[in-house]
Amino acid sequence: MAKSFEEILRRIREIQIPADFDMIVAITNGGIIPGALLNERLHLPFNLLHINWRDEDNNPRGPQPVLIRPQSFDCSGKRILLADDRIKTGTTIEFAKNLLNAARDIKTFAINGNADYALFNEDCFTMPWRINDS
Repeated sequence: MAKSFEEILRRIREIQIPADFDMIVAITNGGIIPGALLNERLHLPFNLLHINWRDEDNNPRGPQPVLIRPQSFDCSGKRILLADDRIKTGTTIEFAKNLLNAARDIKTFAINGNADYALFNEDCFTMPWRINDS
């Protein structure tokens, strides 16, 4: 069942997230809006990790995610809140964690899925900001 943008905003305002992170890292493209919303609430440095694995229909493009642009920030010793729109299999998140292995600690955030901080953990649904879905 689809979720409204207002419901997602309400849940982002209400979810308990400790204030002990050094930065937010959002996985492109799906994590950009969730990461930006977290940034509005937490006011932390915001970085993008350019990973791609799935196409527009959410099908894997290959056997594993790929880094499509070099990482442009230093995460050494940092406490990271890693954001994506959905985490189901965990493949992309695990790939991202491996790339960020110099971090002191990594916790995950998802609008929907299996994360340390998740707004929903349901069957996949279309994010309300998607404009190319039918």
